[in-house]
Amino acid sequence: MSERLQTRYLGLELDNPLVPSASPLTATLAGALRLEDAGAGAIVMHSLFEEECSRDHELLHHFLYEQQIGHGEADDYLPVPDSFRTAEEHYLERLTDMKARLHIPVIASLNGTSSSGWTEYARQLADAGADGLELNVYHIAASARESGAEVEQRYRDILAAVRQAVPNLPLALKLGSQFSSPVHLVTQLQALGADAVVLFNRFLEPTLDLGSLTIRPQLKLSSSNELNERLRWAAIMRAQVGLDIAITGGVHSAEDVIKTQLVGAQVAQLASVLLQRGESVLTGMKAAMLNWLDDNEYDSLAQLRGSVCHANAADPAGWERANYLDTLDLWQP
Repeated sequence: MSERLQTRYLGLELDNPLVPSASPLTATLAGALRLEDAGAGAIVMHSLFEEECSRDHELLHHFLYEQQIGHGEADDYLPVPDSFRTAEEHYLERLTDMKARLHIPVIASLNGTSSSGWTEYARQLADAGADGLELNVYHIAASARESGAEVEQRYRDILAAVRQAVPNLPLALKLGSQFSSPVHLVTQLQALGADAVVLFNRFLEPTLDLGSLTIRPQLKLSSSNELNERLRWAAIMRAQVGLDIAITGGVHSAEDVIKTQLVGAQVAQLASVLLQRGESVLTGMKAAMLNWLDDNEYDSLAQLRGSVCHANAADPAGWERANYLDTLDLWQP
């Protein structure tokens, strides 16, 4: 462990800012152990989806109460298979196992659809020992009757309800990038009890199949090109809010991680690069980050963190409109 890379996120002391985000790699104990061995500072478990929980409960209800096996005297005997586990039972078991085996913090992830779902599952995750909870709000505002203000209110309502349900559990809210005034929204989330925000959720985009004229899901991994939007908003946000910032989406190298720290983020979350290159990339990133600190005469990440955010940059307007014409001038036909 090198104290030079230490950071603090959600009130948790981390050896470094490399935090694998919710993905198949964080869905199993074996995967989590490999990530820890490779040098992760913490992990965010894969998301618990309320839809999956509701589906499993419906199946269980059907099995217990709606079967007709054809023998009236035996209809009351409908045993549940020993192997049957609901989605939340599987998740809570994995969380318990990870907490027992890992030495790094384990942050749960919850994707709810109802107010009662958000609060009830948050309580269960807190009781199971999660070190923190990331609220993965995945909402597509597809109705013409839903205003932008109502979308923001949805986020505030979810946070307020969960905060009331688990007053002592550190909470991070994962945001999309399409809010008209994200800094204003984040200040409101902080007032409602958020400990951190995660910038930004990557809403998966389906594609249209021209052969069958059907909408098909597709999975595209991120690239470093996606990082710039996150850097801009973290830099603008850093001096105006007091909560922690995690950057996710587009972090693929040690240089990318250094950039997240320069704009003021506490941690950098990774998924695509780990899926592409494996857990060992974390070890290489840590070594490259230490080399970068040496080459640029920094004692630690703490020394540089936030040094080029909007408030501290030599040209703060560069994070806003001022670089518009300069960028256009870069094009050579």
